[in-house]
Amino acid sequence: MREGEILEGGCDCGAIRYAIEGPPLFVHGCHCRWCQRETGSAFAINAMIETDRVDVLEGEPLFVDTPSASGKGQRIARCPTCFVALWSHYNGAGPRMAFVRVGTLDDPDRLPPDIHIFTESKQPWVVLPEGTPAVPVYYDRKEHWPTASLARHRMLLERET
Repeated sequence: MREGEILEGGCDCGAIRYAIEGPPLFVHGCHCRWCQRETGSAFAINAMIETDRVDVLEGEPLFVDTPSASGKGQRIARCPTCFVALWSHYNGAGPRMAFVRVGTLDDPDRLPPDIHIFTESKQPWVVLPEGTPAVPVYYDRKEHWPTASLARHRMLLERET
């Protein structure tokens, strides 16, 4: 995905439509037990992007405070009708960063994981692709993120919430 490019997505019932502008900072395939439980699947795919690059096109998401494995919690943007989770804000990153659920994009194939995290608890039948970094728990951003994403992240942290 290139800068300025737009991808749209939404919930199952169509009440919420949104768009993200430009490439995400990084895309996680998270295999932690918490994501497995929340999604009812083997892992979650989250595209980390600045919240000001997420535009709600239709409807108004319902923000639900939920616990997280870190103990700090997260706010999940859900459709108030079908309750599909669209993105979340983790307390560690705050409201400036959105973790968009890639599966809610109209074309989720465009954003494959840049890294697989918490693979120590991945389902044993999941085969990770060769060439994509995979780490047992978490990782050092400086080792894996592209330079442009690191610069955008620095600018994000300098902004006031």
